[in-house]
Amino acid sequence: MIRITSFAGKRVAVFGLGASGIATAKALVAGGADVVCCDDNASGLQAAADAGLATADLKEANWAVYAALILAPGVPLTHPEPHWTVRAARLAGVEVIGDLELFVRERRLQDFDVPLIAITGTNGKSTTTALVGHLLREAGRDVEVGGNIGTAMLALEPFAPGRHYVIECSSYQIDLAPGIDASVGVLLNVTPDHLDRHGTIENYAAVKAQLVLQAKHAVIGVDDNYCRAIADKLIDTKGAEGVLRISSRPEAVCDVGVEDGDIVLRRDGWESTIAGLAGIGSLRGAHNAENACAAAAALLSLPQPLKPNEIDAGLKTFPGLAHRMEQLGRVGQTLFVNDSKATNADSTEKALLSFKGNIFWILGGKPKAGGIAELVPYFDRVAKAYLIGEATEDFAATLEEGKVKFERCGTLEAATKAAARDAAASLNGASAEPVVLLSPACASFDQFRNFEVRGDAFRAQVAALPGFSAFRSGA
Repeated sequence: MIRITSFAGKRVAVFGLGASGIATAKALVAGGADVVCCDDNASGLQAAADAGLATADLKEANWAVYAALILAPGVPLTHPEPHWTVRAARLAGVEVIGDLELFVRERRLQDFDVPLIAITGTNGKSTTTALVGHLLREAGRDVEVGGNIGTAMLALEPFAPGRHYVIECSSYQIDLAPGIDASVGVLLNVTPDHLDRHGTIENYAAVKAQLVLQAKHAVIGVDDNYCRAIADKLIDTKGAEGVLRISSRPEAVCDVGVEDGDIVLRRDGWESTIAGLAGIGSLRGAHNAENACAAAAALLSLPQPLKPNEIDAGLKTFPGLAHRMEQLGRVGQTLFVNDSKATNADSTEKALLSFKGNIFWILGGKPKAGGIAELVPYFDRVAKAYLIGEATEDFAATLEEGKVKFERCGTLEAATKAAARDAAASLNGASAEPVVLLSPACASFDQFRNFEVRGDAFRAQVAALPGFSAFRSGA
């Protein structure tokens, strides 16, 4: 773990005892703080007790004795209203921060450079974080990857000379980190999300902006109005030297973009090729091209940047993320793709756009508002759809209206077998390779505990198909 010494000898309250909260409390205790843990749920209190941490009811606390309240990112800071601990702490003049702020404060206490790439955005941040970590590792760098992507950041290996940290940051974490000062801050995009926790899209964008506004070097996507304005503001106030604008759109004004299947760097009127994207299945689609541009720009911005040939070689071996356009393998010429993470129509849109056609689409589950109506423009890419779960009849009506052939399958297992059967039979005269795509556009909760369990089930069912050959990389 990363020991947090900035509160040594002081009493600190930690509220919210999920994985990151427990990791935070342990890191503070290891650094010499007197830590008191609290949670609104009995399960969290039990988890802390099992970890040997002190717990108490903070509703009875004398807040004057606390140096800080360390709030878990899942606990409301401002909207829909501040949590009761936040109100109590602020009333007593106690600062309210999170694990990301603890991380960056401890980083500043080191007597050696600690390269930090911090990544945020509404979409694509997990893929970009994993990709940056992969590229650094493939280039022989010592790297730790964590934050919102999985491993709690304070549970990572301790700071050490030459060790790089790649941290995925949610808006909740950034909101609790007023002092974040990354070596490279990456902001991919801003679209409406988490407005229940930030009030307005403007507030949400402002929180995201803090990550790049305070970074030494900034990488900013410019394909939406909010990020474009943030990039312009940063260039106006700090100059263009420390800012790289990225885009996957051919017509975009940017510094790192895509041209003829290559990632290119454009600076001061000249252009150079960084890496090729053609044929990398784990980075299909414009959204993944944007992620790859962001990763390349971030690694070129490090104090000791990666070389273009290192980036190019690393991209070719990127396996992708589980359940996010994850290429599982083939049966004959049929490609099987696990996109179980697509729990809404917006995510599924990106999946459908990643293939030219001949898609055998498995969808359904617990539906969300709006259903799949916004996907009608992409129905011409779908050879046939296979419906599962609660959404079956609603989705069947939309597919019928859009003149897409479909089959009511009920379960994922039945859908997988039916889609594999029809994909194999489609080979004669098909203009594109057949793709069996699980991209549900639904939550999983009607049949599965979460999207990971759903994706794991699909992976197992595909692996059991006769003649299945699994991929071992992002090829």
